[in-house]
Amino acid sequence: MYFCTEIGKEGGDNSPLVCCYSLNMIKKESVNQLIVEFLSDTDYYLVNIDISPDNRILIEIDSFQGVSIESCVDLTRFIESKLNRDQEDYELEVGSAGLTEPFKVLKQYKKNLGNEVETLTKEGLKIKGVLSEVFDDHFILKVEKLIKPEGSKRKTNVIETMIFKYEEIKSTKYIINFK
Repeated sequence: MYFCTEIGKEGGDNSPLVCCYSLNMIKKESVNQLIVEFLSDTDYYLVNIDISPDNRILIEIDSFQGVSIESCVDLTRFIESKLNRDQEDYELEVGSAGLTEPFKVLKQYKKNLGNEVETLTKEGLKIKGVLSEVFDDHFILKVEKLIKPEGSKRKTNVIETMIFKYEEIKSTKYIINFK
């Protein structure tokens, strides 16, 4: 069911019909419950759910071992078996969290322990380093810097430990290296 309205009807102009929205928008909480039910006996975890006003449902899942196409298909079929298309028209897309997309949940940080990541702070500072430790409220990067010691002619590599609280971070993402 959709609700549509005409705008600018006054004065006899021929305004187009605009603003169509589904009155039966699927609730994020109900989709989340279905996903939690399905994923409870697996190694997968939920990264993100996005539901648009026109009932386009996008679900991102992940695991420490990666995501198989079969698992995405199984989750899609499970959700479709629980939702009623006669009551709610929807489009469903289930996939893995993007490899180069910013991390959205704590488990993505844990999955990438030991990997090189790029962190963007809310102040706009970009830092590349190895994700060395992950905690509930912060994480630690080992950052390689070239520093010229006093009295030395050459710069040397120094590993600096940097601590970041999640609330100070705009984004963190995995860096793909082809070395």
